Amino acid sequence: MPDKILIADDEPSNRNILREELTDRGYTVETAKDGSEALTKVRSLRPDLLVLDFMMPYLSGLDVLKELRNQDDDTPVIMITAYGTVDRAVEAMKAGAYDFIARPFDPDHIEIIVRKAIERQTLKRKVEVLSKESRDRYHLIVGQSEKMKRALEIARKAASSSSTVLLLGESGTGKELFARFIHDQSGRASRPFIAINSVGLSKELLESELFGHEQGAFTGAYKMKKGKIELANGGTIFFDEIGDISREMQAKLLRFLQEREFERVGGVTPMSVDVRIIAATNKDLGTTVKEGAFRDDLYHRLNVVAITPPALRERKEDIPILTDFFLRKFSTATGRMITSISNQALAALIAYDWPGNVRELANSIEHAVVLGSGSVIEAMDLPSRFAGESILPASNAFSYRDGMNAARRELVLKALHKTDGNRAAAARLLGLQNKYLLRLIKSLQIT
Repeated sequence: MPDKILIADDEPSNRNILREELTDRGYTVETAKDGSEALTKVRSLRPDLLVLDFMMPYLSGLDVLKELRNQDDDTPVIMITAYGTVDRAVEAMKAGAYDFIARPFDPDHIEIIVRKAIERQTLKRKVEVLSKESRDRYHLIVGQSEKMKRALEIARKAASSSSTVLLLGESGTGKELFARFIHDQSGRASRPFIAINSVGLSKELLESELFGHEQGAFTGAYKMKKGKIELANGGTIFFDEIGDISREMQAKLLRFLQEREFERVGGVTPMSVDVRIIAATNKDLGTTVKEGAFRDDLYHRLNVVAITPPALRERKEDIPILTDFFLRKFSTATGRMITSISNQALAALIAYDWPGNVRELANSIEHAVVLGSGSVIEAMDLPSRFAGESILPASNAFSYRDGMNAARRELVLKALHKTDGNRAAAARLLGLQNKYLLRLIKSLQIT
């Protein structure tokens, strides 16, 4: 889609000349005859760039610029000025203009300034999107559960060092998010974070991916290729599914961890890099070592700081927070006006055992958002596996907070009933710490 430009100038001939020049260069161009019309069209058109004549009646270009910035509108602005008002154009730049162009102007010069202004704005928006995505993804590993808080505290402490970290636990618990969190909290945050997944790669391909290769090292190696360890110099390598690599690759990785040196495939020159290794697996590496499928010495090299992100069934008090996050995320992505989830549907989510963890929760909410028919997610909108999980009556006569408390109360009462009132056993059944369950019982006034 062509970039949209709005030109505001009180002289029709000036507007038309500039419109023709920019239209010929592939832009979509709209015009405004004065500052007031420019402000109105900015709100309706949302242009990628605004070109303002400095001297316009009623509202000058400077007035329009200041009003936009007062409204937190960051649309890039280029000022058009006559020779005698260059000083005032500089004033406009101090007020937030991107650049100014003096009349008479060179069309090629205008095109360069326009292109650079739009490119800078595009880059700025991409950075903002990436920053928001970075912030949003950490919603998945925060919450109220004591187990998650402890895991994050270990991760924060580990981030301050360069020690190797081993992330353990089930699939879908957020091990890669923990790895990124550790990287982002460390002194390596400005350097690369590169993930490697060994699943599906042969030993030869994995070795080339990890260490790179020299030209002619094997059939098809037409040129030298740097490996991911080399590309991550100064940063972090996240080695996912570490338990699945071959014994031969385990030996090569062990040598790198010991010496911090490697050779490219087909190379003979040792190369040194400064990278941190974070490894992850859903396997029980201790058992794998005993079975002889994983090297004992590599296991101990990796297991310097071990972190086990809790399964979702062990942090059920976080389900409402995570559900709200996914509702907003998928409602925005699909353009649906989903505002909340019913108490019965939320209770069904809390009662479920979540073998697929947070990843399964995300898929379930996306399913409900896509197939739901109203503004509120109902139990019937959830995937069929949730049928019969609800423990609340189908009533929405109370607030979201009341619904959450009711869901918690019913779950605790159900657990206490199943364990004949044994609170320690009920805590284990619910996947909660004893202290947290006691606080919950007190806050919910359960006797």
